[in-house]
Amino acid sequence: MARVSGIDLPRNKRLEFALTYIHGVGRSAAIQICEISNVDKFKKTDELTEAEVIRIREVVDQNFKVEGDLRREVNANIKRLMDLGSYRGIRHRKSLPVNGQRTKTNARTRKGKSKGPIRGAKMPGK
Repeated sequence: MARVSGIDLPRNKRLEFALTYIHGVGRSAAIQICEISNVDKFKKTDELTEAEVIRIREVVDQNFKVEGDLRREVNANIKRLMDLGSYRGIRHRKSLPVNGQRTKTNARTRKGKSKGPIRGAKMPGK
């Protein structure tokens, strides 16, 4: 089993799709990794030789920020926005959508479960 950046790549998938299991590597980056390391992107992961796996590992380590490093950088960027007190930082702090989406309806993913109706409050007119 090929192991790249601490991730076991699935054996029965083509290399261009298997590399996307690494956090920070999408389809275009996976194709780029295959081209730089001179490995056929249509090869299955279990068909790779040890030399090819080493070349892929070197390309990923040298040219891409992946897994823990990428997560750390993203979290540091969000923390920096919150410390600055910028609009985006405040939205992150309040767990609201950051990029200008509407919040009157929707935004449930970001806000969490709905609170439901207020209990004990009397309906006006009754």
